[in-house]
Amino acid sequence: MGQLFGTDGVRGVANADLTAELALGLSVAAAHVLAEAGTFEGHRPTAVVGRDPRASGEFLEAAVVAGLASAGVDVLRVGVLPTPAVAYLTGALGADLGVMLSASHNPMPDNGVKFFARGGHKLADELEDRIEAVYGAHASGEPWNRPTGAGVGRVRTYDEGFDNYVAHLIGVLPNRLDGLKVVLDEAHGAASRVSPEAFARAGAEVITIGADPDGLNINDGCGSTHLGLLKAAVVEHGADLGVAHDGDADRCLAVDAAGNEVDGDQILAVLALAMRDADGLRKNTVVGTVMSNLGFKLAMEREGIELVETAVGDRYVLESMKSEGYALGGEQSGHVIILDHATTGDGTLTGLMLAARMAATGRGLAELAAVMERLPQVLVNVPDVDKSRVGTSEELAAAVADAERELGSTGRVLLRSSGTEPLVRVMVEAADIDQARSVAARLADAVKSALG
Repeated sequence: MGQLFGTDGVRGVANADLTAELALGLSVAAAHVLAEAGTFEGHRPTAVVGRDPRASGEFLEAAVVAGLASAGVDVLRVGVLPTPAVAYLTGALGADLGVMLSASHNPMPDNGVKFFARGGHKLADELEDRIEAVYGAHASGEPWNRPTGAGVGRVRTYDEGFDNYVAHLIGVLPNRLDGLKVVLDEAHGAASRVSPEAFARAGAEVITIGADPDGLNINDGCGSTHLGLLKAAVVEHGADLGVAHDGDADRCLAVDAAGNEVDGDQILAVLALAMRDADGLRKNTVVGTVMSNLGFKLAMEREGIELVETAVGDRYVLESMKSEGYALGGEQSGHVIILDHATTGDGTLTGLMLAARMAATGRGLAELAAVMERLPQVLVNVPDVDKSRVGTSEELAAAVADAERELGSTGRVLLRSSGTEPLVRVMVEAADIDQARSVAARLADAVKSALG
């Protein structure tokens, strides 16, 4: 059996790669690993199950619920809610595990199963490995103790989840949003009800686009991966701010009043200063990744804020934050984690906090985001090379050293091996876009020469 878990749960084309049988089997295995079903005296394990609006989520949810209940786990079905809502409710309700059905920003035919442990935390690799091992054992015919009679799990709908989550979001805001006009692009996804409700309750004037999910239109030309509609809507309505989510609303990108994109690095910079000013930026540190824009790093240095860089992926950002006690971290893609209020990236919370900073300071988003200059980044994929030697080739190391000398302190080079494909990614940043392109092209040739 190949590895099922990727960087963010188990994903694939629904009903082809991710079948009902797989979803059911994984849920049984997760129940045994995460809920220790049947081992609690006087305690019935409980799971929170939510999904995004994809059509395939309907049958996959049924399979997940069936698997959990057959393993003796009581199930609270919270319906269509964002991934961070499921994580929050898992912790707030004291559930033994949570399950979210979503493929995030992926196109509609895809779907995924993501598990949360007690407290609403993402699973460590070791737990995912155990779930996969138990699933494999069951799939090969190893019997397991199936509860009967009163021992089977009970299933009920938990409609209170929506209001509980929105109340949580409003409760952690430092100030209201009165006077702000905000356009929200919900990507026809999981936050189509939650985000507009939260912004409106916080006092903002709200205009929504991409908030009519029909099961088939999620991420279709809208949301955080397609900002064109949001940019146009912000300008058309004379709004102060535009906020875009992805399908499961664990990320947030923004648009200023002039229709210009504000990415995750810029959002992190704004929130870092806001939290520092409120004495909430623990250890005066923010966590980013090696792909964070150099302009973000330079801005944090100028503001006297420490930057810790991790491997690419919000799970690595979160691991660093939890292990070292940091309060804020995130990625350029818009995954922003505010650990005092969320256990995972939360796009609605991020957008609310960004708006709160605008309302508190009376400053526009463009002015706030100008704390950092986003340096041009050029990314070139070099296919069909021996990516295993990217860190050991002396020829390639010499080419990188030459490039870094040319760029000096106002640029940088990063080479990354793809985790799934035989290619190397060359990323070059420089204040001069033409220089960045020239250096990236030469390095791509060097990668082909050294590793081809």
